[in-house]
Amino acid sequence: MARCWSYPEGVIIDATDQTFQTEVLERSMTTPVVVDLWAPWCGPCTTLGPILERVVAETDGAVVLAKVNVDENPQIAQAFRAQSIPAVHAVIDGRLGPSFLGARPEAEVRAFVEGLLPTVEQTEVERLRDLGDEASLLAALELEPAHEGVLCDLAELCAGEGRFEEALRLLDRVADSPDARRIAAYARSEGRYGTDEDILERLAVLLDQVKGDDDARREFLDLLELLGPEDPRTGSLRRQLTSRLF
Repeated sequence: MARCWSYPEGVIIDATDQTFQTEVLERSMTTPVVVDLWAPWCGPCTTLGPILERVVAETDGAVVLAKVNVDENPQIAQAFRAQSIPAVHAVIDGRLGPSFLGARPEAEVRAFVEGLLPTVEQTEVERLRDLGDEASLLAALELEPAHEGVLCDLAELCAGEGRFEEALRLLDRVADSPDARRIAAYARSEGRYGTDEDILERLAVLLDQVKGDDDARREFLDLLELLGPEDPRTGSLRRQLTSRLF
């Protein structure tokens, strides 16, 4: 499909089975992504594609268009259960949003894309979140009480100031996520472990206690969260935990 390469870089991308996680799911955590499922042999796709590109480009990066050739990327097509094309899906915060099937006139496409743009209230929440101080985060929660990013930010701030119970109460309002687990682990440990060496020493002690001791097992898992999944020792320690438990 012909494309106008004068569009801003990164606004219109070709997503593949290999890049979908980073280009679509991860990117959607900060910017709405419109996924266009198409194929070169599909006549309506060649009509809709340029309209989508033009309308998304007009958002100046507030929305991203990810084009997926279903012939070349069957895993993505299967994930979206594509029965026919063109099929257009919005992905926001890693979740499926609005969608439509078939070619649509430009006015309808524009309304669809504009519906993905953040409202003034949402923009203000992000501005306050970027400021990051407690007063700003509390103001952001006044606007959007269930905003999980703000709740995590505020919980991390409270935990960093030694207000551990307050941090845990905030995290009770948040779905499970790597950030939430890390902050909760720090709050439950009450900041006792300042270095990786401190964590590893405590893990060695707990490893002999985890079988039959739920508190020791919970603390062991919390310390693994503090050590971090990217630490090469974490995987080995998880396997050691499993072997002790079973």
